[in-house]
Amino acid sequence: MGSLTNNGTKIDGSDVPETEISSSAPDDTSTGNERDERATSDRAPVALPAHVAGSGTLDRLVDTARDYAKASTAENTNKAYVADWKHFARWCRLKGTEPLPPSNEMIGLYLADLAAGSGSSPGLSVSTIERRLSGLAWNYVQRGFALDRKDRHIATVLAGIKRQHARPPVQKEAILPDDILAMVATLPHDLRGLRDRAILLIGFAGGLRRSEIVSLDHGKDDTPVSGGWIEILKDGAVLTLNAKTGWREVEVGRGSSEQTCPVHALEQWLHFARIDFGAVFVRTSRDGKKALESRLSDKHVARLIKQTVLDAGIRADLPEKDRLALFSGHSLRAGLASSAEVDERYIQKQLGHASAEMTRRYQRRRDRFRVNMTKAAGL
Repeated sequence: MGSLTNNGTKIDGSDVPETEISSSAPDDTSTGNERDERATSDRAPVALPAHVAGSGTLDRLVDTARDYAKASTAENTNKAYVADWKHFARWCRLKGTEPLPPSNEMIGLYLADLAAGSGSSPGLSVSTIERRLSGLAWNYVQRGFALDRKDRHIATVLAGIKRQHARPPVQKEAILPDDILAMVATLPHDLRGLRDRAILLIGFAGGLRRSEIVSLDHGKDDTPVSGGWIEILKDGAVLTLNAKTGWREVEVGRGSSEQTCPVHALEQWLHFARIDFGAVFVRTSRDGKKALESRLSDKHVARLIKQTVLDAGIRADLPEKDRLALFSGHSLRAGLASSAEVDERYIQKQLGHASAEMTRRYQRRRDRFRVNMTKAAGL
């Protein structure tokens, strides 16, 4: 499946927009100091005390501890935090200062610059600015400093930005049952089509994040990077996931027919791809006839959703660019939350949400006026 549509529009593999760059920080070549800082960042979290002499055993333990420290946050989060620090360091140098040690006054000015924008570059959204601030706080901790986000130079500026620029969150459109069936119908009947059919149906019925889909292994402890494993039973499949909120089990029941059954689609893929160990969803050969060993990237799920949305003609009333922007990996989770006619607590459990309020954010067509307070009050 190509990454370009018929008219040349690129299908982005990520749900997150490209990092917005303030016009006050052009994309120039990294200086030697910046490279040194990034290298220091990689070494900073774990190291031997200065008074302890290194040895082969201790050095190996340091490397192991660094790997664990790196795994404490998601890979995409780590990449975002590295980009946040690089952007801030470049901004500081353009303003004639240094990023270390932390200056609450300069960080307040940095936030103001991000919000105001400059020239033809618009200001960043409040959520992006808050993410940048979290990235700076994390980076300072890695370098042995503490950033006081409650300091008035930071807190009051951020509060003003929220007051003036806050907007309701832009939600991705839900993929509903008729949509998912139309999308599945566009897939070929080769090995690649079997795999992608299983991805879409399991992702929808399980309410899974795209990272959860591609991190699944066939069995427990099959690979070091496993994010969970599957167990296929008579009545369905149980997915054990190491999710953001900790380990949880997701039950995916069998469908009303083989054509719509996510468990049957998964069984077909595993059988014909001859997968009985390791990653469940792997790459295929160019001709789509042979399963390879390498695990799929979560970006494949995003590309798959966008491409099949186009091929199925979903929201054909909109221009292609707008249709691509409407749907993402989260559209599968939102689709399940919006279409499952069950008690809300079951949807909350399936999605792994800690609160019912978070689940309601995913329900795009919830019956908002089921309880009519106007009539209940006698009007």
